[in-house]
Amino acid sequence: MPPTSKQVMFGTPEGVTEGDWFQGHQELHASGVHRFSGRGISGTAKTGADSIVLSGGYVDDADDGDEIIYTGEGGRDRESGRMVADQSLTDEGNAALVVSQALGHPVRVIEGLDIRGTKRKRAMGGYRYRGLYRVADHWTTFGQEGFLICRFRLLKIAPGEEVSPQPVDPASGQSTDFEEQVRRYISQNRLVRDSKVARQIKDLYNNTCQICSLRMVVSPAGEAYSEAAHIQALGKPHFGRDIIQNVLCLCPNCHAQFDRGALYVTDSFEVFNSITREFVAELKRIESHKISTEFLQKHRERWADRLP
Repeated sequence: MPPTSKQVMFGTPEGVTEGDWFQGHQELHASGVHRFSGRGISGTAKTGADSIVLSGGYVDDADDGDEIIYTGEGGRDRESGRMVADQSLTDEGNAALVVSQALGHPVRVIEGLDIRGTKRKRAMGGYRYRGLYRVADHWTTFGQEGFLICRFRLLKIAPGEEVSPQPVDPASGQSTDFEEQVRRYISQNRLVRDSKVARQIKDLYNNTCQICSLRMVVSPAGEAYSEAAHIQALGKPHFGRDIIQNVLCLCPNCHAQFDRGALYVTDSFEVFNSITREFVAELKRIESHKISTEFLQKHRERWADRLP
């Protein structure tokens, strides 16, 4: 029977030293290093996250010692070990890490050793306490498996270093309590983007998809719906530009496939399916829409492991 969770506690527990080894989750729980068994993130959206476990469960994770790029929780099927759905900042553990970033809470990092397993990965060599880290940044992006993931950048806290609260809501007007701003940001879970370019691309193509030529009519008056797809994605970590040369007019189906790397465009504007490796279509273009091949190359680089 798994141990019950303890109260959230920030910092290194009494009697624990960086580098200490633990056989399993029961020992981690008993020592107060990690409160939850079977969950990688310990914490709540109200209090923040106090510890995480590095267990090799996500292919997008990166660990350089003092800097860790950590994938949040959610979206993974426990039996197959594969991603089957998008993650969200509203998921409890992900929201907890955002709160810890905002409020400056230290996060205990535990490393699983000798990770094995093709589906459900297990730390056959036990666990090692790596010390305290701070959540320096976070963003959402599409991961290598094609689903939206939450990513967190954690930095090792040096001896004597003080971690300060950090605003996480770029749209905040500082008119409400700081913690309320964090909760509002998490509940919104979106990036505010300039809609002028989106309207421009939709008008240029009369809401007709540049890949499949679908014009999806949604009203008796003949109004149609389309979506503006940025070729090099906006926001962290891709930093694409919100300009007409970096945007396509797509139907929702083609947009979802393009954003997740299932569709890509060559420099000669041929569209291919990266999964079946089949030619799909010639990208429809009008003379006034000067698509930059630089952005097409950035999109392909993002999904290079799938391309021939």
